Amino acid sequence: MTELSDREAELVSAHEQERPARQLGGPLRLGVWIVGGLLSVYSLVVVFRPVEALEHRMTFLAVALPLVFLCYRSGWSSSVARLFRRGAAASPPPETPAEDDPLAGVSRAVAHPEGTRRSERPTVADWLLAAASLAVLVYPLLDIDGFRNRGSGAALTDLDIVAGLALTVLLLEAVRRTVGWSLTIICVIFLIYAYYGAYLPIDWTIGHRGFDLGQIVSQLYTGTEGFFGVPMQVAASYIILFTIYGAVLDYSGASKFFIDLSFAAFRKSRAAPGRTVTTAGFLLGTVSGSGVATTVSLGSVAWPVLRRAGYPKEPAGGILAAGGIGAILSPPTLGAAAFIIAEYLRVSYLEVLLYATIPTLLYYLGIFLAIEIDSRRFSTHAVQVDAPKAGKLLLRFGYHFSSLILIIVLMALDRSAFQSVVIATAIAFALSFLDPRHRMGLKRTGQALAKGTLEVLPVTAVCAAAGIIVGVITQTGLGLNLSAIIVDFAAGNLVLTTVMSGIAVMLLGLAVPVTASFIIAAVIIGPALTTLGVTQAEAYMFVFYYAVLSEVSPPTALSAVAAAAITGGNTYKTMMMTWRYTLPAFLVPFAFVLTPNGQALLGQGPIATVLLMTAVSAVAVAALALATGGMSGWPERVLAAIAAVLLLFLEPVPIVAGLAVLAVAGAVHLVRSRRRDPA
Repeated sequence: MTELSDREAELVSAHEQERPARQLGGPLRLGVWIVGGLLSVYSLVVVFRPVEALEHRMTFLAVALPLVFLCYRSGWSSSVARLFRRGAAASPPPETPAEDDPLAGVSRAVAHPEGTRRSERPTVADWLLAAASLAVLVYPLLDIDGFRNRGSGAALTDLDIVAGLALTVLLLEAVRRTVGWSLTIICVIFLIYAYYGAYLPIDWTIGHRGFDLGQIVSQLYTGTEGFFGVPMQVAASYIILFTIYGAVLDYSGASKFFIDLSFAAFRKSRAAPGRTVTTAGFLLGTVSGSGVATTVSLGSVAWPVLRRAGYPKEPAGGILAAGGIGAILSPPTLGAAAFIIAEYLRVSYLEVLLYATIPTLLYYLGIFLAIEIDSRRFSTHAVQVDAPKAGKLLLRFGYHFSSLILIIVLMALDRSAFQSVVIATAIAFALSFLDPRHRMGLKRTGQALAKGTLEVLPVTAVCAAAGIIVGVITQTGLGLNLSAIIVDFAAGNLVLTTVMSGIAVMLLGLAVPVTASFIIAAVIIGPALTTLGVTQAEAYMFVFYYAVLSEVSPPTALSAVAAAAITGGNTYKTMMMTWRYTLPAFLVPFAFVLTPNGQALLGQGPIATVLLMTAVSAVAVAALALATGGMSGWPERVLAAIAAVLLLFLEPVPIVAGLAVLAVAGAVHLVRSRRRDPA
């Protein structure tokens, strides 16, 4: 398994939006692992023996929420100082990870070896909060049918209301502990809006009749519109299964194989080190769903190689961050928000993977072209790395790819995503016995199961709390009202609406995690785009990409900041280099929203159209690479940028014009180059 060193773990916890867990020890740590492992087993069993939706989500949260209070520090002693800081930027650094700890190497929780430092114990308040969480979630399970009927009939008892209010407070505290104050404050604002909306001026579009506590609790607590809505369904089904799968892959040695294979595959050309890092980031994305964690774990191995190859600190950091963020942009796992897209659109997860395939290819094409250009600009050179040959690695450990391929094959054969990933997990487990160093015995299997649950705890808290936002928006009609405001402000212009939407999603992503920013934007901004004729798939994918890209967007750019910390480069310059490497990912989403042929980039339409539009978009990405570094003079750079924009319109006339402008840019570049170097 790929372990993080003390320094790497500290970097992850410092720059990841999710906070590090407290360091448990002794019987309590063992107990948490056992409970976490049992929750993973329950999640696997439910795939083949389904449980009614509300009951399943309540049961899952009844185990996960108490674990949050036991595993995550309250942080109240320094919370005032952190109130307006983002994510975990001010979180106390974690300690040394234990080799046998399922939390070792995980951005959310890094445990330390016994004896290096006294373990942290939950306080009395933590135990009380955990007990209260269990009580308010087990209570409705004792008579789930009666509880559901009371909610649908608006006949809640006083105990129902008290339990619902208690769960609301507990979820707000859980979110504060795991991802910080920003999302907590947003949830509180929505609750205040639901209760006091009737006091808003009558001529305000967002005003409503107001709801009392009983009505709010009924909406959030007794059905599948609030805490136990689609986000919670995704956490309790998709995400937990994929984190278990990632943990099994990790413990079976896949992470080491992916890194070794990447270094073995590109070892001769001057651009090989940069391409190696990017490829390794893509492969590691199947194990880690975190851009920051992938950046740091990749950087620990790749930065020395990039430095030896001659890369300056900032470009090297940009490559690391761009490769890391690819972990949550790329099939077959993508990020948590992609699972929510599948639920919102009521399509298979395989279809969402198909939506993401061409944009992913264009994303990596842009990175590879930029790396090729920079290898010449910085006069980098090949680096000899002590790694087995690629062919030998594939023959010996290539079986690690089999479970990844199997997921796609099973979904193509109409197996559900849930069953596909469980079967793939079983295959990865079985294949681990081919490697004596990583065979999944009882201990490693238990650790992997525990890691699967413990990794999903922050996401579970976020998804349950996001139910507050979704529930209030649904109850008050706020989503449609805000969408109308956006459309009216843009005067019904699709281009202006799309630009405003992209900016809004990125700004939202600066404050809250990717999953939460996607959920909020999907229910508010999504309808604004669909009102103007954009399909739901195009709208949701646009929101998805901009939610993810907030991790590489100044002024915070978490992945870029983490990369700069590794290389020792200037943080702002590293952010800008990352932005340059990821530029295609910022522009391509506009193509599939603003142009009629844009749906081809999501794999929709006749195959000939899909192939043609993909080829044109690839030329546009190449033009962007030339505009941002492949040409030395500003006239040709401006022309290349104009050509890229024209090509991304994906219509015959703009395409021809774009190709012509690109040809002119090339001609200008050749003429200017000959004048500078007559020989």
